[in-house]
Amino acid sequence: MIKRCTLLDHDGWLPLRVALWPDSAANNDDDKQTMLSAPERYLVLIFVSENGTAQGFAEASIRSDYVNGTHSSPVAFLEGLYVQPDSRRQGIARQLVAGIQQWAEETGCTELASDALLDNQASHAMHESLGFAETERVVYFLKPLGTFKA
Repeated sequence: MIKRCTLLDHDGWLPLRVALWPDSAANNDDDKQTMLSAPERYLVLIFVSENGTAQGFAEASIRSDYVNGTHSSPVAFLEGLYVQPDSRRQGIARQLVAGIQQWAEETGCTELASDALLDNQASHAMHESLGFAETERVVYFLKPLGTFKA
């Protein structure tokens, strides 16, 4: 069963979030408050099994800034998608993305975008199986400032 997370009911979401992003634990309280307090901009869905255990989650946002590979604005963006390893290949990710897509369409978006690390082949395959098409590959660069001496 798919459930929308709220400030009052988000059981199971945060442990799954840490499983996907281990470094997120320190920010979970702030992220929870931000995301669940702005349902017009963010959506968090969890998939709960018949025995009440959270098996997966999806996070999405509405982005008004430029999103690589898109042609419209605002754009719904799949920020994160995770299914417990022992629950994969059962259609849970498909159901979560369908819920995100429905929300995106209801908010007036015409595109749903996402991303994955260049070396995450499993995520690439999953995105393709869910109907996403690769639009481009990007490598980001950073140069620290304040090191230049005239």
